[in-house]
Amino acid sequence: MAQTIAANAKLPESFADLAEQVSPSVVNITTSTNVAGVDQGPAPVVPEGSPLEDFFKDFLDRQNRGQRPRQSSALGSGFVISADGYIVTNNHVIDKADEIEVEFFSGDKLKAKLIGTDPKTDIALLKVESDEPLPFVPFGDSDVMRVGDWVLAVGNPLGQGFSVSAGIVSARERELSGAYDDFIQTDAAINKGNSGGPLFNVEGEVVGVNTAILSPTGGSIGIGFSMASNVVTKVVDQLQEFGETRRGWLGVRIQDVSEDVAEAMDLASAKGALVTDVPDGPGKDAGIKAGDVIMIFDGNDVSNTRELVRIVGSTAVGKAVDVDVIREGETVTLAVTLGRREEAEATAVPVAIEKADPEEKTILGMTVAVLNDELRDQLGLDKDMSGLVVKEVADESDAFEKGLRAGDLIVEAGQQKVEGLGDLEDRIAEAKDAGRKSFLMLIRRQGDPRFLALSLED
Repeated sequence: MAQTIAANAKLPESFADLAEQVSPSVVNITTSTNVAGVDQGPAPVVPEGSPLEDFFKDFLDRQNRGQRPRQSSALGSGFVISADGYIVTNNHVIDKADEIEVEFFSGDKLKAKLIGTDPKTDIALLKVESDEPLPFVPFGDSDVMRVGDWVLAVGNPLGQGFSVSAGIVSARERELSGAYDDFIQTDAAINKGNSGGPLFNVEGEVVGVNTAILSPTGGSIGIGFSMASNVVTKVVDQLQEFGETRRGWLGVRIQDVSEDVAEAMDLASAKGALVTDVPDGPGKDAGIKAGDVIMIFDGNDVSNTRELVRIVGSTAVGKAVDVDVIREGETVTLAVTLGRREEAEATAVPVAIEKADPEEKTILGMTVAVLNDELRDQLGLDKDMSGLVVKEVADESDAFEKGLRAGDLIVEAGQQKVEGLGDLEDRIAEAKDAGRKSFLMLIRRQGDPRFLALSLED
């Protein structure tokens, strides 16, 4: 079988034609930033009449005592996406730049204007004005790229000028740190200065924007990351149209469905996004509730929270979508009209819980008490909040292992609100009677909600 695959594999004899085709559209980017001079401290004291007096005077005059503003420069790469001069690069290449200069493969140089940036995906859009139409490259479909496909990275590594490196797709859908990450991993050599440059497929289409490397030395060790083109094109379209991003916003807090949470909720599998809180917003208006598990959003299956965040963020603001949730074992379809994330990110999440009763008891390794005024003051909680305050957690308990800590506030048990210790005990008894191996609680820690599934087995 291996011999057949090797015999039928189409290995390119050379990338020369492809490099010649795409290079005129790849640019070097140089930025300059004015940096205020730094005081170098007190001047050296030279005795009057010393033969070195004139030397030090001339030296300090040239240095201007360190107060003269200077310019710092940075180098990166980019590529032209339209004949009228739109250029894509990384945000970190041009961040805080006072001037941006673009150098083309021909050696021509043009000043560039910043159109917009998206720090969340590290993408920036520039514009240059040219008397002649500029050579440009099209975007390809990053979703069809497979591990093992040939790719070509073109850019300005280490400030050495135009350079081409070839490799394969090493992995797909890599995540680094951003909520919208979707990186193609490649072993095509990417170094400092390649940032913002294109990653091409063998048809000469851009399938990624070279963004980061993983290296203990700072040089290429064959692990580079390119932001997938299907993420980049959505960002670029919005920057080109609005000068900013406009991402969809559902307005719910979510967490992944772990195996123990899935068992506690009697779910078929540990998939979906579990809603932990629903502040005022599109989700609340549509009827989404804490405890719902979002399984399908606008026709797309939801495997986990990161996938839901990406899908929602790429959906148009104001679009009406159907959201399928599992609620108490039943599938419920809700119609949601999305808001805009950028306008909502600073919105405070209101908390509304009910009254309490001063009691204390140890249950499942946790000592809990009904929230009263004294505990409310100690924890800095709002007057309208209630529930069970965790006062102690036994180190050997499952509750401690799952992350429960003193000061946490239990607001739901078995997906029902708790107002007293009897509520918690009743919910535990109901779960045991139903043959459940674990028990679901909703807690708040410094206002942030989270579900925990505690084991009911001895």
